[in-house]
This record gives sequence, C-alpha cells and structure tokens, in this order.
Amino acid sequence: MLKETLMITTNLKEAKQELNSEGIIAIPTETVYGLAGNAYSENAIKKIFDLKKRPFYNPLIVHIKSAEFLTEVAREIPEIAQKLANEFWPGPLTLVLKKQPHIPDLVTAGKDTVAIRIPNHDLTLNLLEELEFPLAAPSANPFGSISPTSALHVFNYFEDDLKVILDGGECQKGIESTIIGFENDKPILYRLGSLSIEQIEEKIGPILTKTNSTDNQPAAPGMLSRHYAPSTDTYLTNDVTNLIQSYPNKKIGLLLFQKQLNNVPIEHQEILSKTGNLDEAAKNLYASMHRLDKLNLDLIITERLPNTGLGKTMNDKLERATKKE
Repeated sequence: MLKETLMITTNLKEAKQELNSEGIIAIPTETVYGLAGNAYSENAIKKIFDLKKRPFYNPLIVHIKSAEFLTEVAREIPEIAQKLANEFWPGPLTLVLKKQPHIPDLVTAGKDTVAIRIPNHDLTLNLLEELEFPLAAPSANPFGSISPTSALHVFNYFEDDLKVILDGGECQKGIESTIIGFENDKPILYRLGSLSIEQIEEKIGPILTKTNSTDNQPAAPGMLSRHYAPSTDTYLTNDVTNLIQSYPNKKIGLLLFQKQLNNVPIEHQEILSKTGNLDEAAKNLYASMHRLDKLNLDLIITERLPNTGLGKTMNDKLERATKKE
C-alpha cells in the first residue's frame, strides 16, 4: 500500500478535512509552527502527544479564533487577564486561566487551568474561523528538539507522519509565545517568549516570574529545564574565543549575536543580527540553530546575548537548549 502523499499547501480545504476527522496537521503562527488538532477531541490530542513523543504531564496551548471565544474555553477570568488579552491579542501572549469543564484533562495535564492564545497569522486565523472547535497546538517538533519556524523544518521532522502542512512562510517572531498565569488574580510570568517582559509591564506594572518548575509538574508549556535542543553538543558562554581554545581539532560551529569572529579555526558561523537588533535576532535564532545542527559538527558554541528585552528570552532558550542531561 502506497503512503499517502504529504501536502505542503496554503489551501484550507485539506486542512479542515483532516482536522474534522480527528487528524493532526501543521499550522503556521507568528511565533513557531504548531502540530494542531481538535482541542475537544481526546483522540486527536493523544495523536499530538504520540507524534511529538511528548510526556502527558506537559500541557498544551489552545488556539482560539477571537477574544469573544475566550469564555468557551475559560472561566473566572481575572480583570487583568482581560486587559492583557485586549492589549496583545492576536499575538504572542498565552494566558493560563481556569478551564471550562469540557476541555479534556489530556490538554491541561490534569490541571484545572488551560493555556490559551490567539495566533497572529492570517492563514491560521482563517482556518480557525472555519472550524467549530479551537486547536490544541504545541510546537511542531519532536519533544525537546529545536522549534520549527518554516514549513521545511516541519517537513524535515515529520515527512512520514503528516498529511498536511499549512505553509505560512517564515515565522515573523521566531520564538514561542510568552506565557502568563494568575495566582490569587496576580499575574505570574511562566515562560519568557517573543513578547518581552518590558512590553507587558508597561501595560500592567511589575509581574512576578516563575519560569522554572519541577520537571514532571510544569505549570505551563516550555518550563522544563532542557528544551529547544540541537542534536549536536551545544554550549553557551560569555567568552566564545576562550571556549574555542578548549576544543582543539574539533569541528565547531558558532552562533553569534552581531559580529563574526576572525582568525579562529571554525567550520561555520551564524550571525543573528548584523545590526544588533534583538527582534531580528529572535526571528533568526531557531533557523540558525537548525542550519548548524545539519552540518555534522562536533559541537556548537553559542554566545550569550545582551540580557535585556528579547535578549532575556533568547538567553533562556539557549540555557535550556545547552543544559546537560
């Protein structure tokens, strides 16, 4: 029997058909590509976990079509959560709120809260408008691997496992959404993402941060200590030149913020932003990691970024990507 051909398409017809039959597709968002299924279907949700090899204790994000739909999936919404939704949706902000009873426990890892956002991508918003259910959609990569920011990244991961990849081009943000939960109606930052802390605090004032958790009971996605990791051994440092000298006769790739290193025995260098723009660097981060990971290097050395704005987010991702087991 011939394997069904994978479609990389912008046509929503095939995507809707697959989702309506409890199948899984890949969708573009402004942050990263997601593996999407009917958020109300336990059968579809199990397929997502199986395909990603994701542990069931790690909750998923539910993507909805509009702010008006929020009460369909959440209840007891704090006033400050509504303010954040009004300010930043559609966009790279996920809110963790009390869930409605019909949201499957599989989606929420058994918790009474659910992570929710509205993606800022026309193709996926059009798809959501045509569906009768929201989409649960973690990043479209095997658990713990580098997140995908193009349809090609998804294809390279799941060529034999998916029937439909919606191709929305390169992700404009390039890093996952920022996640905020609420404890006693006070906002808590659970995951650094492509909406900076500074942007959020400008609207609602100072927020507490709890971005680490026990690895078998995370409050939200993206809190595990090791994540976003290349298959190549990878190191994060403030002093790239010094670390290079510790690995003589090794094939080394560099992931650098702004400036290329000259006169060093390096196989390949990726520069995130020649102008030092943190937004551009964030957009390029995962794509650069994917390219380095395909070069059969002995190791990758990454440079710590300025610890401000999205630099904090990228440093967090790189710390998790380089954490040794």
